[in-house]
Amino acid sequence: MSTSLPPSSRPHQPGDLTASGPSAARTWLNKVPEVTAWFWVIKVLATTVGETFADYLNGTLGLRLAGTSALMSAVLVVVLLAQLRADRYRAPIYWLTVVLVSVVGTLLTDNLTDVVGVPLTVSTTVFALALAATFAIWFAKERTLSIHAVTTLPRELFYWLAVLLTFALGTAAGDLLSEQVGLGYWPTAVLVAVVIAAIAATLYGLGANAVASFWAAYVLTRPLGASLGDGFSQAHADGGLGLGTTWTSVVFLVVILACVSYLTVTRRDQTPPSALTHTAR
Repeated sequence: MSTSLPPSSRPHQPGDLTASGPSAARTWLNKVPEVTAWFWVIKVLATTVGETFADYLNGTLGLRLAGTSALMSAVLVVVLLAQLRADRYRAPIYWLTVVLVSVVGTLLTDNLTDVVGVPLTVSTTVFALALAATFAIWFAKERTLSIHAVTTLPRELFYWLAVLLTFALGTAAGDLLSEQVGLGYWPTAVLVAVVIAAIAATLYGLGANAVASFWAAYVLTRPLGASLGDGFSQAHADGGLGLGTTWTSVVFLVVILACVSYLTVTRRDQTPPSALTHTAR
């Protein structure tokens, strides 16, 4: 259902970062790209890099989980601050933030599993509950979970917290299926792809809720991308293609860079300013 944005969250001119009135929240143009095929392609690629690059830093470079977690968390904080300061969606900084959140979300689950010893069933359940709580609080405060309405600082903070939790949840659920249940990398990827296709079918064929469908697919692209990353990088003996984490990370990063460069030039994934006066709830 479409509805007009409330006065405190209607878009302003690019240079006007503050809404009028003493208690108005800081307001921007939308900070999230349009959900096109490009969005999902780059999201899956970023997810794959999150899996393989974390493994590269941890294993190949020998930083181990503690060093990798500290380094990537620090880099994420710097980049996320730059993303939050931007007055609108900008493809390079947005997708760099997604890649880094993917890495940190992966490391969050890996630390709980490998260092703390939390079972994957427990971490999957905890992250699912944390994500549900985030959505509940977000909706209670903002009355929308639509990514077409990420136009204020509180909404963007909720958005990035939800994204981080989707990566952590997807990592735990994916590892649970591919390792503990024993499906393997490629069968897990196929299974998750089928579920995503089913979500798309209910959305476009049966008119399912667009916001719920988006976030369900967003969670599932994490185990899809991670399974693909492991499938390409892991040794033949482990069911992979044996490309290694270095080459897999490099190849996928190059493709991400090409896609983001294209979108930066063409702006095919940017919301037209006139469309920001309405949002799906």
